[in-house]
Amino acid sequence: MNKKTLKDVTLKGRRVVMRVDFNVPIQDGVIGDDTRVQAALPSIKHILEQGASLVLMSHLGRPKGKGYEASFSLAPVAKHLEKQLAVPVAFAADCLQADDAVKALLPGQVLMLENTRFYAEEEGKVKKTDDMDDATLGQLKQEMKAKQQAMAQKLASYGDLFCNDAFGTAHRAHASTAVICQYMDECVAGFLMEKEINYLGRAVENPERPFVAILGGAKVSDKLAVVRNLLTKVDVLIVGGGMAYTFQKALGKSIGDSLCEDDQVAYAGEMLADAEKRGVKFLLPVDNVAADRFAADAETQVVSGGIPDNWMGLDIGPESVKAFTEALQGAKTVLWNGPMGCFEMEAFAAGTRGICKAVAETHSISIIGGGDSVSAVNQSGLADQMAHISTGGGASLEFLEGKVLPGVAALTDK
Repeated sequence: MNKKTLKDVTLKGRRVVMRVDFNVPIQDGVIGDDTRVQAALPSIKHILEQGASLVLMSHLGRPKGKGYEASFSLAPVAKHLEKQLAVPVAFAADCLQADDAVKALLPGQVLMLENTRFYAEEEGKVKKTDDMDDATLGQLKQEMKAKQQAMAQKLASYGDLFCNDAFGTAHRAHASTAVICQYMDECVAGFLMEKEINYLGRAVENPERPFVAILGGAKVSDKLAVVRNLLTKVDVLIVGGGMAYTFQKALGKSIGDSLCEDDQVAYAGEMLADAEKRGVKFLLPVDNVAADRFAADAETQVVSGGIPDNWMGLDIGPESVKAFTEALQGAKTVLWNGPMGCFEMEAFAAGTRGICKAVAETHSISIIGGGDSVSAVNQSGLADQMAHISTGGGASLEFLEGKVLPGVAALTDK
């Protein structure tokens, strides 16, 4: 981590503007999973304990960007945070109209701004319509960029130090994540951001070996660049989940009605050849739990080798769990991103649970790379046996691809 962190700056008497990732599930005003809130608490508490005041900003969901939408309001999160901190948390109903609330803050006090995505300029996107020519599109993009910079400048005016602790949005060059840094003299990483970068960075740059990566989930296209990059890093690559069937097809095996991206089959074949060339052990399922339809009450069978016509693979089978578990034994670094099957349905959850157990039992630096894998680990009750559980699905993937994350790159160098 070559960026300044909260440990590198004096906080007493300062007003900190902090980007957090409070994009949590909310139903009827109740937070379903506050993992991301809990993850930000160490940075928040440190800032307050050091005698600074704090302005928090975050997005929630995908509002239209045209103003207030009740279902995407951060007000319930502010109330929840207040209970976690046991101190009052003021709330500004408009993230760009909060001057008075900001000026009223005293050391040790907290203000949370309303959803930054209520403004389209937060993301800075312009959608091209069918009747729009390139000149018009270019003009609209310039106008949006100016609006985004104005929004970032306004958010920057709320403090004299910026802290980014939102790893989950670090891959976005948004007003509140990266552009804001253009208007602040000092921009530092929070403790969560620092932890994420250190764990993931060590895994891809200087892992303890053997290094085993496990990839799952639905689509090869989502993780093709990750596969390509990891093949230059790992000793063993395990692929399960829906994406495995595209690789199986590349090997000429029958996959029935299983999920397959036909336009990625050639690429999958290239990755398999690259693994062989590099001496990387590339493991695919040797058996699968197949179903006659995509449903929780579908008829199922465990099949070895190919999957019959009119059947679809929805989980890895017991022999695959055994083979993958054996491959994990002795691993010193394990990186896991993506479930082994449709674990949300009990009939297809055994494979993912088996991998959870296998990873937990390794004496390794085990890193769970965000997204559905985190949900699976939490459901398994084995989360406390993992070294690090990432809060950023998309950000984790882009980091593992070797991409530069705008929200990190914009921070102040040490």
